[in-house]
Amino acid sequence: MSATQTEQATQNTDPRRWWGLVIIALAQLMVVLDATIVNIALPSAQHDLGMSDGNRQWVITAYTLAFGGLLLLGGRIADLVGRKRTFVTGLIGFAAASALGGAATSSGMLFGARALQGVFAAVLAPSALSLLTTTFTDPKERGKAFGIYGALAGSGSAIGFIVGGLLTEYLNWRWCLYVNVPIAVVAVLGALALLHDRPGHAGARLDVPGALLGCGGLVAVVYGFSEAEPRGWTDPLVLALFAGGLLLLIAFVWWQSRAPMPLLPLHIVKDRNRAGCFLTMALATIGMFGLFLFMTYYLQVILGYSPVKTGLGFLPLTAAIIIGSTQISARLLQRVAPRALMVPGMILASGGMLVLTRMTVHSDYTTEILPALLLMGLGMGLTFMPVFATATAGVAPQDSGVTSATVNTSQQVGGSIGTALLNTVATTSSTAYITAHLHSPAQKAAVNAAGIVHGYTVAIGWAAGIMLLAGLVAGLMVTAKAPGHGARTASPVPESVT
Repeated sequence: MSATQTEQATQNTDPRRWWGLVIIALAQLMVVLDATIVNIALPSAQHDLGMSDGNRQWVITAYTLAFGGLLLLGGRIADLVGRKRTFVTGLIGFAAASALGGAATSSGMLFGARALQGVFAAVLAPSALSLLTTTFTDPKERGKAFGIYGALAGSGSAIGFIVGGLLTEYLNWRWCLYVNVPIAVVAVLGALALLHDRPGHAGARLDVPGALLGCGGLVAVVYGFSEAEPRGWTDPLVLALFAGGLLLLIAFVWWQSRAPMPLLPLHIVKDRNRAGCFLTMALATIGMFGLFLFMTYYLQVILGYSPVKTGLGFLPLTAAIIIGSTQISARLLQRVAPRALMVPGMILASGGMLVLTRMTVHSDYTTEILPALLLMGLGMGLTFMPVFATATAGVAPQDSGVTSATVNTSQQVGGSIGTALLNTVATTSSTAYITAHLHSPAQKAAVNAAGIVHGYTVAIGWAAGIMLLAGLVAGLMVTAKAPGHGARTASPVPESVT
């Protein structure tokens, strides 16, 4: 089928596809912002439910562990059962888990609800992205659709801070979870009315050994990074988790090359452009999640901002991501190669990080923090949209769900690694600074504050380096050409990077 025929078929069969995009975007926004919306609410929840300082991290980690570890399985389920059916099931389950978490009467109940949210998010996210991939096939329309999707993927975490701050300050921390219920209800009704999908592959079977090896390996690695911060990198449990996770992932790759119906067909990862996009996404997210973590604490603890003011402090970052994704990347991707957007994007984001390495206890938001956030946002916006579009381009319909899941997995695993890795760097640097500079009890408060900020700036410096590495990876590995350069070749990615 030619491009013109494909466009006509899409327009004839799916005239309400832009309304469908609204539903897909709404569901994706809910999943992405839920990774951060409870951050600002965490002190209140900890006080209400009597959590210890050691256990409070599980409100965040339970979600990211289940989400990151089960995404590949969720993507394959979407391919086998049907994307629309999986999408609706994920929405209903996510809403139910959110309601359970909002009504939690103990810390264990909240941890369990957050893990359940992660399970259903792992089903929902890949089906959302693959529905987008199969709905928009016309080059110009697909560019716009992925621009909107990339903007939400990049800005959802920052939006979570704003919404979390408003709900916590003016209602209650529980509403950070309850808010998902009405969003999910609207999305379910919209999906049933607007989204269309071909049936799943009834004759196919799920790769159970692959699911156990792959998901088990990812969970072990992500859990290892989450435990490295409180326990230390040389703790026997942390080392055992890393070793076990690595062995499981090696076994997973070995099995995927032999399985009759693999969970992750290796030809998806072997494609140079897709592999480059997965790695770029993981590295970019390491830096981004590190920024969110430190800037939240910096604005609230060091500068004394309220939850709402902290959330609003992230608003320029969100706006810059949206502009970079929808107004720059979406317009240019038809004319330039994807890496011509990704590389400058990562350089801009890294530049924003380097500006933040100069912040002090008394930094001014407007002159010292705001320019860095704008640079960071534009850079992420330039990068995310071509990453999503390139990674999912030219994929066979039966593999679109698992490819979408792999993009999301690289994002979630990158975020989990970034939070643990950079948090450990910051904590270690802060302790060393305080030890070296604290000479009398009278200095304690001032030296502690300076030490905390010093730790943040050291970790942000690491994040800047990781962002530059992401740009290098994109420049060397993502060789797809601009779609507007003419030839439609047999090469799957250049054919439809649109």
